[in-house]
Amino acid sequence: MGFETEFNSICKFKNEQELYEVLEYGRGKLRKDGFRIFPTGQKAIAYTPDNRAIAIVLITASIAEINFQGQEITQVELDLVRKLTEEEVRVLTALGQEMFFAE
Repeated sequence: MGFETEFNSICKFKNEQELYEVLEYGRGKLRKDGFRIFPTGQKAIAYTPDNRAIAIVLITASIAEINFQGQEITQVELDLVRKLTEEEVRVLTALGQEMFFAE
């Protein structure tokens, strides 16, 4: 059992429903496997499941827990700051690919 830090300023959604809730309602939750530390109060670039930059979000809470199935999970509560412009999407998607998602 250990914590993994997420101090880079990205937040990648692996679930389309979680992303939809943030974009549609202005707030939502992101679920990650394992214990992680997301710095509350920090803004981050949100990425879609296919690694496309889409918005700026504010991390409002980070809750690490063991669920009823015994799995270590972290739930992150997010507020939508704003959607990105097409130019920002293009630049930040390319940057994210180079810095975070390339193998």
